[in-house]
Amino acid sequence: MRNTMMAVVAALAATASAAAAQATGMPSYNAPYRAFAKSEFGGVIEFPNGGGTAFEGMYRFATGTLDVGVRGGAFFPGGGANNRVLAGAEGRARVLTHNEQFPLDGAFVVGVGGQFVSGASVLVIPAGLSLGRRLDVQGSQVSIIPYVQPTLALISSSGPLGSTKVRFVLGLGGDFRLTKMFDARVGVGVGDAALEGFSLAAVWVH
Repeated sequence: MRNTMMAVVAALAATASAAAAQATGMPSYNAPYRAFAKSEFGGVIEFPNGGGTAFEGMYRFATGTLDVGVRGGAFFPGGGANNRVLAGAEGRARVLTHNEQFPLDGAFVVGVGGQFVSGASVLVIPAGLSLGRRLDVQGSQVSIIPYVQPTLALISSSGPLGSTKVRFVLGLGGDFRLTKMFDARVGVGVGDAALEGFSLAAVWVH
């Protein structure tokens, strides 16, 4: 059983890279399972590698065993560069449940989105597997979900110098359930410079 589970994880990692960077190309990631019963909404501030600051709003809802999210906002790169509009959508499906042979839960995550500005827009298509495990704080309603998301993302840019590349980043995240209705979330991307950075999010769940 352990060998089978490891083979499944390895196959998914090889084909989809394991995990998804955010659909808008920002360093914000997804835990392996949803924190809500019906829906959640919140805001995130992101600091990508190379400078600048992004602000996004997000909304996610459940549909059967899947959950679907939409997000949008703006990226202010500074340094005289043009500001960008951010928009994207993501889907998440649970595919692994921890057991005696394999200690982590996993979810397959796919997305599509981009950063939009006249003459230099960027399309982002991430896909992969998020792996982690919920840790409950004894005697408290607080829980923590640490997780990892090694990530491949197809990034295609328009304009005179447009190109299409596949980028890799290791996403590290932590979701902190502080009350029954509120999560604080942290994400860090390390690896490819195009997707590095960190993010902070506040999310209300229902």
